[in-house]
Amino acid sequence: MSDSSLANSTSTTHLAQDGKGILITASAMQQLARLCKEKGSNQLLRVGVRSGGCSGMSYTMDFVDLHSIQELDKIYEYQTTDGIEFKVVCDPKSLLYIYGMQLDFSNELIGGGFNFTNPNATQTCGCGSSFAV
Repeated sequence: MSDSSLANSTSTTHLAQDGKGILITASAMQQLARLCKEKGSNQLLRVGVRSGGCSGMSYTMDFVDLHSIQELDKIYEYQTTDGIEFKVVCDPKSLLYIYGMQLDFSNELIGGGFNFTNPNATQTCGCGSSFAV
């Protein structure tokens, strides 16, 4: 059902041990760990894409219940350097578009929040939440 693996906690960018999934920077790891801890143990972070946005496709991130995972979904386990673990789930179609994407987090007042850097995108919008391939 899943390609679960632990994140590499020795580098500043964390990724699934098998090299698949989403690269997560240290600042995003801390923020996601905090949010996941607040949501509880039955919640996972679902990332994906949908049609829409300025450039044609937009990123999605939301917490979902453990029981909403589909059979073909890929699940990746991450662990912060503090030992906090959380899981990220992605459907196979979305993974085609965001494979190798980097997720970062910024505390800046302007432009802060989660930021996506997608190597598959041929065009991105100014807000950084949509892209084209």
